[in-house]
Amino acid sequence: MLSWFKKKLGSAQDIPPEQAQGAEAEAALPVAETSEPQENGPKFFLRLKEGLSRTRKTFVRQIDALFLGKRKIDAELLEDLEEILIMADIGANTTQELLGKTREQVRRNELSDGQALKKALKEMILGYLRNADRPADLALPTQGPFVVMVLGVNGVGKTTTIGKLAHKFTQAGQKVLLVAADTFRAAASEQLQIWGKRVGVEVVAQQAGADPSSVVYDALDYARPRNFDVVLVDTAGRLHTKVNLMEELKKIKRVMDKKIPGAPHEILLVLDATTGQNAISQARLFNEAVEVTGLALTKLDGTAKGGIVINISHEFNIPIRFIGIGEQMEDLRDFEPNEFVEALFAEGEA
Repeated sequence: MLSWFKKKLGSAQDIPPEQAQGAEAEAALPVAETSEPQENGPKFFLRLKEGLSRTRKTFVRQIDALFLGKRKIDAELLEDLEEILIMADIGANTTQELLGKTREQVRRNELSDGQALKKALKEMILGYLRNADRPADLALPTQGPFVVMVLGVNGVGKTTTIGKLAHKFTQAGQKVLLVAADTFRAAASEQLQIWGKRVGVEVVAQQAGADPSSVVYDALDYARPRNFDVVLVDTAGRLHTKVNLMEELKKIKRVMDKKIPGAPHEILLVLDATTGQNAISQARLFNEAVEVTGLALTKLDGTAKGGIVINISHEFNIPIRFIGIGEQMEDLRDFEPNEFVEALFAEGEA
């Protein structure tokens, strides 16, 4: 995670949110029975390992089974490995690059057996994730609030992620403002206001169908003189293939920069990891429209194809800021490449 976020996002305590009434599936807020501090160290690693268990079973376990009893790395083994990588949603391009590097190491006699190949794969995957994790790519404001524009299609958990981010910032002592600029989806504004009440932050909203850019304009006018540290803007999430949505997002971005030069300081795209290649398509189109600066991947605990994390990192070289490994407040985690790879390749069941 970026150093700026590390300073801003402290340890969070779980706040039990309520079920959103009258909203669609995305609006359902998680219910926690107890309040527990965010786990660190070994406890966090175990939760991450558990969250990645489905991916590990279909990825690392299959690799182990492939290598079992085989001492020679040959063309047949690499062909079977290719199928495993593709099925884990690592992607065709990334898979071919991994295999190309592997074949080169085999030719140089640098890989003697399956375990050596597994170690090499682990190191290459970690390299992809580290390359995308750029620690100095945020344009921090010299004065005024840090503005985050949050994107994502309906159903990925965008508004829920915003609520959890607001919780993280407030626990770190930051004054947060939420902006309901998704004025078209039924109950979007209501959902965000529910999160605002639960987290204890203000929400700027207008009537349904209002011009999103106008909502953002008024919100930033409101935020600047009131010393907000962070402004999180929820934007419309209609189908990413719609040209009018992309033009709308471009307009919102221009309005932000006009009101606060340099804003938005972060353009965070929320993706549902369970959608696999659809997430790749969404990332490509949103990035072409507004130049995404960070990603949040939700529902990693619900997919056997967590290789999408590796695929996206390598395909777009966009930092992954957060991953969701569960439904509770503390399950939205800062993404750390080392911890992710260690949990993915961990020995034994979660």
